[in-house]
Amino acid sequence: MSIATIELKRHHFNVQQYHQMYEAGIFSESDRLELIYGELVTMSPINRRHAACVKRLTYLLSSRFGKKVLLSIQDPIRLSDDSEPQPDVAILKWQDDFYISGHPTASDIHWLIEVSDTTIGIDRRVKVPLYAESGVAETWLVNLNEDCLEVYRDNEELILQRGDRIASLAFPDVVFAVTDILG
Repeated sequence: MSIATIELKRHHFNVQQYHQMYEAGIFSESDRLELIYGELVTMSPINRRHAACVKRLTYLLSSRFGKKVLLSIQDPIRLSDDSEPQPDVAILKWQDDFYISGHPTASDIHWLIEVSDTTIGIDRRVKVPLYAESGVAETWLVNLNEDCLEVYRDNEELILQRGDRIASLAFPDVVFAVTDILG
């Protein structure tokens, strides 16, 4: 007995169509969707550990940078005509209008941080490459499962443990202890 191969028909959306669906009421803000490579992806619920880490990062980054950057927490970034993900933390170039003129693009981003526990595979295999392909120079992946910080820059991947220290490419003089990031 042979198993027939079934080809699923998929419809790819662009950012404009994605926004039109929200405006038409097809989705609500509580639906927690991202547009990744033209596909609508349901985001995982945020558990307490994940939420606490994002709050810790927000506090840590805002206390170090003040008004040198804008912190965007779980907000959309526009990377292409078919990708508008919502990273946990985007460290953005300062813009006086707070990006009311449009979602930040790769050229507006100093670096991105994803906090990962249940979504580690997707974050590592889909989102990190998407960010790199789009021109984001650096992504930090806070791996809550393995209690480490994964850093992705150009063709470099670093795994940092408690006791290690790190600075972003954009701000090499601002050093963070990995322990402070992990909590």
